[in-house]
Amino acid sequence: MGAIKYRAAARAALIGLASSAVLGTPAFAAESEINTADTAWMIVATALVLMMTIPGLALFYSGMVRKKNVLATMAQSLAAVTLISILWVVFGYSLAFVGDGPWLGTLDRWLLTGMTMESVHPAAKNIPESLFMLYQMTFAIITVALVAGSVADRMRFSAYLLFSVGWFMFVYLPLAHWVWGGGFLGTAGVLDFAGGLVVHLSAGAGGLIAALVMGRRQGYGTENLSPFDLSLAVVGTGLLWVGWFGFNGGSALAANSRAVMAIIATHLAACAGAITWGALEWSARRKPSVLGMISGAVAGLGTITPASGFVAPWHGIVIGFVAGLVCYWACTWLKQRLNYDDSLDVFGVHGIGGMTGTLLTGVFATASIGGTAGLIEGNGRQVLLQLGGVAVALVWSAGVTYALLKLVNLFVPLRVSREHEMVGLDISQHGEALQ
Repeated sequence: MGAIKYRAAARAALIGLASSAVLGTPAFAAESEINTADTAWMIVATALVLMMTIPGLALFYSGMVRKKNVLATMAQSLAAVTLISILWVVFGYSLAFVGDGPWLGTLDRWLLTGMTMESVHPAAKNIPESLFMLYQMTFAIITVALVAGSVADRMRFSAYLLFSVGWFMFVYLPLAHWVWGGGFLGTAGVLDFAGGLVVHLSAGAGGLIAALVMGRRQGYGTENLSPFDLSLAVVGTGLLWVGWFGFNGGSALAANSRAVMAIIATHLAACAGAITWGALEWSARRKPSVLGMISGAVAGLGTITPASGFVAPWHGIVIGFVAGLVCYWACTWLKQRLNYDDSLDVFGVHGIGGMTGTLLTGVFATASIGGTAGLIEGNGRQVLLQLGGVAVALVWSAGVTYALLKLVNLFVPLRVSREHEMVGLDISQHGEALQ
């Protein structure tokens, strides 16, 4: 029986090749919509985005804390990868991307039930659904990991794990569905190419609320809380920068010109952000710091994210310049004025950057690139849509984050004791430390 099936398949293949040669039509064209070139690019993009969390974000964050908290900070990024990956497969992907309800998806793909090697998602019929699922998983991972930067140096590891699960379920999944999965924001016309609302604004707003609820670090304002090893942070920045090519370029979901345009805009925005932040420091303090330049680069990257697939490359320079100005202001004047302790400036860089980039998408969106015109091309309504999306993401993330922190605190204290904070989280939470 197996030999008969093999011979039949071989005859069909020969007939297909012959008809292709005679009629000029591609063999097996009707068998599958999956494109191998697109699939290959999206596998690379998926690996690049995962690299953004481990080792990228882990190094970036750990290089900016004190020596006694380096391993604990890395552990938070590692924990986000392991926890969110499993939860995404169990129910996260299904609730975010399966079904087109206005508020949430369905559980039809619970534990990837029904997913086959041939199945595709309606949003990406050119690649396997399994790859689309895996790519979107990496976005969920880094968003949860980003929030931890606001409460570095003081959050109990067990509380962080509980909070991360809750935040993933009740903040990230609804927002991902509302914007990308067929929910009410996406259908209303809100533009977010790669995560200005879903990733950066949500993480920034959640981080700000977490920092306010947790309170300032011991010695904040009186002790030296300077970074342990900025060289780690610089290496982390480089990995984030390169990984962002997969983050924004991969959001085209194909190996096409739009992906390339997004990558160019992304790179230029990072360059402009770094130059602008460095220039501002040079002017104010007579010296451009390395910390400032890498902060400016990440600000540019986060701010261009929602716009990257909708704007021309030169818009990336403008958006990066604005990102350097606005995020520098948020991390200096605004932070000092409000006197909150956002340890690694998640709100100032990602929250303000995501908000700014989402609004600027409505200004610079180019119909010839992303199919939607912005304010400059005569569509002022798009700015109002973007503003509505910002308001929804900001209120939802902040409100749910506050409720989750209060709930977690009923079961596990959010913050380590004063003694444990003074000795360091590496020892107190993990029983190990750098020598």
